[in-house]
Amino acid sequence: MTEDAPRGAGSTESAGISTRLNWLRAGVLGANDGIISTAGLVVGVAGATTSRAAILTAGVAGLLAGSLSMAAGEYVSVSSQRDSERAALEVERRELVESPEAELEELTELLEGRGLSREVAREAAEQLTERDALRAHARVELGINPDELANPWHAAFASLVAFTVGAVLPLLAILLPGPSGRVPVTVAAVVAALAVCGVVSARLGGAEPRRAVLRNVGGGAVAMAVTYAVGTWLGTA
Repeated sequence: MTEDAPRGAGSTESAGISTRLNWLRAGVLGANDGIISTAGLVVGVAGATTSRAAILTAGVAGLLAGSLSMAAGEYVSVSSQRDSERAALEVERRELVESPEAELEELTELLEGRGLSREVAREAAEQLTERDALRAHARVELGINPDELANPWHAAFASLVAFTVGAVLPLLAILLPGPSGRVPVTVAAVVAALAVCGVVSARLGGAEPRRAVLRNVGGGAVAMAVTYAVGTWLGTA
């Protein structure tokens, strides 16, 4: 019995770390989207015109549209996830009231399936049920932490901020230099930023950075090349 508390504390701590890593990874990906989409937009406009006002207008419009779209999408997605989690918890709460013995046996089998002997699994299930039956089933059966349900407002705000931070870089890079240096400076800045995002996302996911960097930089380069070509063609036409 003396080992139960540390094990539970460690599990909660691991879940908290995992949640923070997921948020950080989502932030990096949001910034990555902001960089690529805004860079493609402003480089395309720069290919069509040298007007700083036109580029600024397009860039700010793209930043606002992209960040608000990301925020709205995350809010809807996470709200649906939260609703599903609440519905699953409510079903589990009802089953615990209607058939507690069956739920105890189910929890025992779940723990047994994780490598515990039948006797130890039964004892652990009984102790967890006495302590907090709903929490035990939520964590073991559903993989949900009732104290850390997804918050749609947090997700929406985080996505908005991440996209905006990413979008500011290409916007500044295209506006600060003179007309002849706008596109080269923007391309260089975007490639460097995408490389950093690739390394960070790979490290967070425990993957090899080189492949992530190549994907990031390659995708951004293709996006800028296509939009610049189209913008130049439209500007000439």
